[in-house]
Amino acid sequence: MDELTKEQQTELEAAAFRRLVSHLQHRPDVQNIDLMNLAGFCRNCLSNWYLEAASQAGLPVTKDKSREAVYGMPYDDWKKLHQREASSDQQAAFEVNRPKE
Repeated sequence: MDELTKEQQTELEAAAFRRLVSHLQHRPDVQNIDLMNLAGFCRNCLSNWYLEAASQAGLPVTKDKSREAVYGMPYDDWKKLHQREASSDQQAAFEVNRPKE
């Protein structure tokens, strides 16, 4: 099989990102703390990475707009609709697994 061009690779990566974001938007029952505890990243991480990429490209994206791109709505609206209080077990696991960045 032939190698992918850089453009093809970028297109596939963008499609995979869009699919991940869409999946997370359709699964608001999956809480960010669960994602952090299991995978080491969450929706906020994705929105921060999106914001960093925009900044590196010199594009005028704000933190609010990067979060809206990932959450599919304003962040405060998503929190009101979907975010639940973390259990003591979730919080304890987060403290143990918290990224040290």
